[in-house]
Amino acid sequence: MKTIFTLMITAILTDNIVLSKFMGICPFLGVSKKLSSSLGMGAAVIFVMTCATLVTYPVYSLILEPYNLTYLRTVAFILIIALFVQLVEIVLKKVMPPLYNALGVYLPLITTNCAVLGVALLNVRTASVISDSASYTFIESVINGFAAGIGFMIAIVLFAGVRERLEYSDIPKALKGLPIALISASLLAMAFLGFQGMSF
Repeated sequence: MKTIFTLMITAILTDNIVLSKFMGICPFLGVSKKLSSSLGMGAAVIFVMTCATLVTYPVYSLILEPYNLTYLRTVAFILIIALFVQLVEIVLKKVMPPLYNALGVYLPLITTNCAVLGVALLNVRTASVISDSASYTFIESVINGFAAGIGFMIAIVLFAGVRERLEYSDIPKALKGLPIALISASLLAMAFLGFQGMSF
């Protein structure tokens, strides 16, 4: 059984949901132009991932699995994630309108963000998802969901810092915009690859 520390370090650094598993690339590239909006998106993803894990795991293990409805897990998980995204959207619209406007279309896209859905699916670890490992317990799933959200936030904030610095750099015209962003993202992913040599 993995310890809580090992589980968190794995989810944050060695198996970073964006930089190692390459899930959630759409908001990672779309919202990372400014540090403030990337912090808001990171916080929203942490909240949605954690809450979604809190609900999807019991729904799967207490309803879908006992009644042989596991084929509905993707639809059920997306509906649960959409519920929490709507909650975040309502709160941000009332409490922080500038952040709500800065996140724009990417906030509702958390519903279909494959990082959030991917973490929920990886937490139940069914045979069709990952066959070589046992499922997490409920507590391990919640910790993994929270830590994966922190990993997403770290990745998007680091990338936003890099992109803000690139705004003031002398970049060849052919590389401006998306090309230099993709090159920077690949270098950041390679840097996180170094964490895979860690052992506990």
